[in-house]
Amino acid sequence: MQFGDYRLEIIPDTEFRLDGGAMFGVVPRNLWSRVCPPDEQNRIRMNMNCVFIEAGNERILVETGIGEKWSAKHTEMFGITRERAFAESLRLIAGVEPESITIVVNTHLHFDHAGGNTGLNNHGQAAPAFPNARYFIAHGEFEHAEAPTERDRASYLPDNWRPLGASGQLELKDGDYEVVPGLTMETYPGHNRSMQCWRLNRGGETLFGFADLVPMRAHVPFAWIMGYDLYPAETLEMKRKLLPQAAREGWKCLFYHDPDEPLCRLIEDEGKLCAISIERAD
Repeated sequence: MQFGDYRLEIIPDTEFRLDGGAMFGVVPRNLWSRVCPPDEQNRIRMNMNCVFIEAGNERILVETGIGEKWSAKHTEMFGITRERAFAESLRLIAGVEPESITIVVNTHLHFDHAGGNTGLNNHGQAAPAFPNARYFIAHGEFEHAEAPTERDRASYLPDNWRPLGASGQLELKDGDYEVVPGLTMETYPGHNRSMQCWRLNRGGETLFGFADLVPMRAHVPFAWIMGYDLYPAETLEMKRKLLPQAAREGWKCLFYHDPDEPLCRLIEDEGKLCAISIERAD
């Protein structure tokens, strides 16, 4: 779709599953299960909705999904149901090859956001999946990934970023910076201290990517916060700041992990914020 003078496409990676209790923290199961029915292992359906942006001479990919380096054991553990390679989705939806991507941006380095940064080469070693791209990562997030806490250590897999340093493609950025005119990365603590959200302003419109601050439409209620968050009180503060503004100013909102309708607008209905389809909003 056109967004001002830029072209933008949502590139879903693959469905996967995580524990519903972990995804909704202190919210009781009898509430969250109404909107996200769990399977027999208490896991809920999710996806990874990466975004392709064509901005002048730059072809940008925001997030790279879960990647394709998983063992059969972990594929089953996470319920990964890959129908096609991410490169094929990129080709079919955006009409570009991995070699055409010039910038890759990660909001943070958890495996479900940065797993597709690299793939396995002919020697079975992790190597950059986008050989001609510059990879942008916030300096603070890079430092945290190299020395994570016990709570989030399992989410950081070094094969997703260290090969980028070895190839000379990794560029460490400030906590807030501009990727190209109109596309900015902004740090919002809560999930961890250094996770970023992204904002695209073009043609008088705003599109905001909430990353893991609000991973799915179901997480729009202020108190519906992931158990994975290191600083849930700060997540709550950031949601109280951003979500009413998004509704008030008519932002388009990208919910990265929503498996069904990741692109929405927010409206206030009987005093509560809710996400509705772009078609209904417009």
